[in-house]
Amino acid sequence: MVADRFDLMTWREVYERSAGLRDLAHELGERHEGATDLLADTFLAAYKAHPRLRRPTEMEPCRLVNHQIVTSLTESPEFAALHRETAGDPYAAAMAVLAQGAALRRMLRDCADAQERAERAQRSGQDARDAAAAVADALRQAAHDAPEDRAAPVPVTDAVRAAAAAAEAAEGAAREDARRAARAPGAALPGVRAAARGAVVRAAEAARGEAALMRAWGVGPGELERMPFKQRARLAERLRTGRLAEWAELIGRFRQMADGERARKVENATGELIGVTLGDDLSRVIPSELAALGLPELRAVFAARYAAGELMLYDSQGEQSTGQGAVIACVDTSHSMYEAGPGGITREAWAKACALALLDQAREAGRDFVGILFAAADKLQVFRFPAGRPAGITEVLDFAESFLGGGTSYQRPLSAAAELLEEEFDDTARARGDIVMLTDDDCGVTEEWMRGWNAAKHRLGFRVFGIAVGTPRVAEADSVLDALCDNLRAVEDLTDVHAAADLFRVI
Repeated sequence: MVADRFDLMTWREVYERSAGLRDLAHELGERHEGATDLLADTFLAAYKAHPRLRRPTEMEPCRLVNHQIVTSLTESPEFAALHRETAGDPYAAAMAVLAQGAALRRMLRDCADAQERAERAQRSGQDARDAAAAVADALRQAAHDAPEDRAAPVPVTDAVRAAAAAAEAAEGAAREDARRAARAPGAALPGVRAAARGAVVRAAEAARGEAALMRAWGVGPGELERMPFKQRARLAERLRTGRLAEWAELIGRFRQMADGERARKVENATGELIGVTLGDDLSRVIPSELAALGLPELRAVFAARYAAGELMLYDSQGEQSTGQGAVIACVDTSHSMYEAGPGGITREAWAKACALALLDQAREAGRDFVGILFAAADKLQVFRFPAGRPAGITEVLDFAESFLGGGTSYQRPLSAAAELLEEEFDDTARARGDIVMLTDDDCGVTEEWMRGWNAAKHRLGFRVFGIAVGTPRVAEADSVLDALCDNLRAVEDLTDVHAAADLFRVI
């Protein structure tokens, strides 16, 4: 690949930081002298915005196999899709090289005979150059040994003739070896092209998959560009192998759904039209009332009815967004949350995907977010994400991947949530927080606790939303959860992220 010193500097930095690249170079180097150069060219082809190959005539014979392999990779129909994911991104380009490692091994194996011929041609060319240098040395020696007025001695002229003959033979051998080396790659070309195409397809899929994984977890391109290579590699590994790794697509769909609901959200909307009522809201006066303003004799009547709040208005219903305090997601992590529903999605995965979307919701509104994981009364874990600082991906993963196990207690997490809202009110005077309870179990609470809970709710003005995940009975009218929540629903189909869509228009 044609590359400037900045491109080569980027490659060297990536190579030094990636143990995977160094291991691959060492493995391939055992059978191929130019293995590291091949990896560098493969990297540059993926990384450079406008990759350009040198002409084969500019290459040494021993590098022609590398040229053929890289040419096959870049001319593959799927290379454009890969290049869109890797151009300008050193990490993604390095991952693309590693994803093509198995195919590079196979292509080098298929090209072993061509490489051997190329190396022989390289040696023959060097022999020819050495022979030409020997002729030059012999001529210089002949000129040195010959007297000024006489011919060179016979032994000297014989040495020159011998050197010239050897040079001619070496040149002929070099030309023949070069012709054979040039023809040799053609035999392996079909296999190399097929392997290259498969390699590019796999690399493109890997690059797209990792990009989608990062997007699903809310890691943007800008954050990735600023992230050190090793940290990004560790993050990618954690996302691929973590507790919720197989549910990344669900998490991504939840976040996209919530984002779409936010886009549809209209503050202070009137909601659904349901009839006519009386009042003094001039924005909702029906046309027949407005017609009275057109008659001078009825204007006084209109004014009197307006003052009394007896104008006929369009009536509507719809929930209004009133939250100002923190958004708190209480996520049940008892053993029963392991259970899988439709699509093999576990209750835990659905609940945590919803909680992560609520985190995005809070960030968008400039509100604090708190994730409370609960199980039995002695098991509670609190993760705080203040609105004033970025939510680091490591902290988000710690929240999403933690699981306590055991039974279920409502009192402990809800008391902790109320205490946090009271603390926020004391510090900032912000009230009207929102608590979302995500659970699959029903459990009792004491009367004394319920009195304290209702008093705190009245004092702080918070709302409680409940979601019974995978267990409709928990959301029945006589359940404890129903008594605790202002807004309660059951979710049976865990593949459906829209079952909680209205939350993101209200919270």
